[in-house]
Amino acid sequence: MITGNKGEWSEIYALFKLLGDKQLFLGDKDIEKLEGLVYPIIKILRSENNGDFEYSIKDEIILISGDEQVLKIPIEQFKIKALFLLNAIKENRERTFSVPEIEDFMQSINCISLKASSSAKTDITIVVHDQRTNQQPTLGFSIKSQLGSPSTLLNAGKTTNFIFKINGVDFTNNQIDDINSISSRSKIMDRISEIQANSGSFEFVKTERQIFSNNLVLIDSLLPQILSQIVFDFYSSENSHLTDLVNQTSDKNPLEFDVENEHKFYEYKMKRFLTDVALGMMPSKVWSGKYDATGGYLIVKENGDILCYHIYSRNEFEDYLLNNTKLDTASSSRHGFGEIYKENNEFYFNLNLQIRFTK
Repeated sequence: MITGNKGEWSEIYALFKLLGDKQLFLGDKDIEKLEGLVYPIIKILRSENNGDFEYSIKDEIILISGDEQVLKIPIEQFKIKALFLLNAIKENRERTFSVPEIEDFMQSINCISLKASSSAKTDITIVVHDQRTNQQPTLGFSIKSQLGSPSTLLNAGKTTNFIFKINGVDFTNNQIDDINSISSRSKIMDRISEIQANSGSFEFVKTERQIFSNNLVLIDSLLPQILSQIVFDFYSSENSHLTDLVNQTSDKNPLEFDVENEHKFYEYKMKRFLTDVALGMMPSKVWSGKYDATGGYLIVKENGDILCYHIYSRNEFEDYLLNNTKLDTASSSRHGFGEIYKENNEFYFNLNLQIRFTK
């Protein structure tokens, strides 16, 4: 029996739905279809433990393995199964579940696992026809589903901590204990407020891990400073959406860019950062700047529509990432942030970066 969560079953749904639709719709920053932009699908490639398979779209779906035709399936079958699976995913309340009716169909088309067998971030590989260039590019996608809970873009860890020095104040041990014991619902914001009420000011020093810092500098030499401002504003204001935080930072212009001609310095640099995170950059590993085999995301919407965002259409992809992400607070005890600590008679305070999709 095959069991999986909503996100994993969404991968199979995407396979069925795209084979039934025979085309890929591009999405805009608001996760709506871009009118007039459609890629006809030529074939979908999938690696299974028992071999590599090619779902070739003709008048029927032709399954090919090792250059040999294995079977033909009417396209209508994929439409029917996609709709059935969509309803099953939506209606299920369990964390993991099975869908026996779909499992039988999966076995019949040599689809034996929920997740494609791949070491890269690619969940599905699609060959499309681009009418603008008359090319047939092979596009790799990671599948993000809105049918389950929102997924993270950048996971929290000690790797994503930013270290701030507290200036202008000399705390006693009792004061440190009092501030660190604030345990309100917005405890980190309240601790920051209490430090500021005692005339303390925050100065960004560095990220906790050097690899993360170097990765950021590789993308843009000023990213550590920009992100430190965005992270600080998140914990000390009501803003969490990245668009709001980037606008707030732009208004402050802490790096004193020349904005006389309204260059969007902060927005541009954040889009570069988000794109690199989406396509392979991890805080704990040295980032070479080379993207994984995946070049974009497929979004499975709540209504069952599937939209494509790809480095191939970079502007839409970057707008989508910036407009549909927010900062989130991870466990402060697990990741070691949100408390005053003392080193060499100096006071410090760590804040953590975690980025999650809003939907």
